[in-house]
Amino acid sequence: MKKYTITVLILALAAGSLLAGCGSRAPSKGDAIVYVAVPLSGFMANGGQTVLGGVRLAAEQINRSGGLMGYRVVVRPLDDEADSDVAVSQVEQIQQALDAGERVVAVIGHLNSGQTLATMDLYKDMDLVVITPTSSEQSLTEKGYDNFFRVNADDAVQAAVDARFLTEELSAQEVAVVHNDTEYGRGLADSLIQELQQREAELAVRLEVEVGQSHYDSEVAEIEAVQPDAVFYAGYEIETPYLRTALVQAGVDVPMLASDGAFLGATIDEAGGTAEGMYVSAFAPSPENVADERWIEAYQAVEYRNPDTYSVNGYVAMQVLTEGVREAGSLDADVIAEALRQNTLQTLLDGLRYQPDGDLVDAQIWIYQVEGGEFKQIQW
Repeated sequence: MKKYTITVLILALAAGSLLAGCGSRAPSKGDAIVYVAVPLSGFMANGGQTVLGGVRLAAEQINRSGGLMGYRVVVRPLDDEADSDVAVSQVEQIQQALDAGERVVAVIGHLNSGQTLATMDLYKDMDLVVITPTSSEQSLTEKGYDNFFRVNADDAVQAAVDARFLTEELSAQEVAVVHNDTEYGRGLADSLIQELQQREAELAVRLEVEVGQSHYDSEVAEIEAVQPDAVFYAGYEIETPYLRTALVQAGVDVPMLASDGAFLGATIDEAGGTAEGMYVSAFAPSPENVADERWIEAYQAVEYRNPDTYSVNGYVAMQVLTEGVREAGSLDADVIAEALRQNTLQTLLDGLRYQPDGDLVDAQIWIYQVEGGEFKQIQW
């Protein structure tokens, strides 16, 4: 993966004619509003905050390079609390801004598929572009939305890669599949089981747990009883470390692969040392693998914290929007959406291209293993 520098990124933006003049000129035409709708409080706040941090860094760089066609990018956070009812209620704030004549260009969000599914029925009729950084539920791009895009793979892509890794790299023929009780967890588990069956592997047991569950005595007992070759978990970082700890403490000595929802530092930090050796699949490379030290330092200067894995997704989502505006030569949502479908978009993840439905062409999944208390990318 190519490593970008802050200098290269700023020059690329300047060369892309995003300025209303020269590269050092400050935005002067007014504000272009970008809402970032993610959980910023509650049990999934860390994931949302990392997305917001990536968007803020990209916006700061854009503004230092003249803004979006001379308009200053204003990032407005919306805390959806990882709750679909809350997410839907907050759409009214966006509608009020549009009704007031504010130049709302896009929503970057939501973190979770459930909130994205709940709000898209409203967003689809609004004059803005929606770019999700992480929502992977497959049906999102099967509903015919004209203004919806994602910078990550969907559940079908992740399931195919994860099933191949389980059966080919880990030689697993009987897999215990555990998932949380969300649209994301259930949908990914369904897709993974289908992929395993196509590879003539067997489902040893399927178990559903609650979001945020921290005790797994009964689930571990059921897994022990079937003696699988591997355990797959489709859920979040708020459950994964506790499931991993329970398995290790019970002596269940088989490989564990967790889904992208666990690809956050909390999975390692909250596991009390038991995360060592486990695998995680991801929608993006870790910041250390895709960006250089100056990018990380710039993130720290904006956010006063280290970037985490979803910081890359937020940053790339803002880059995709920026490239769409550049290619469109307009802040009109319909024109931007068409430009996104028609062009290769240069981002931290190299060139991205979109299918007509808003899914990426050749979407990627990365596999990591915890080594020395860190996620290490596996060259597989």
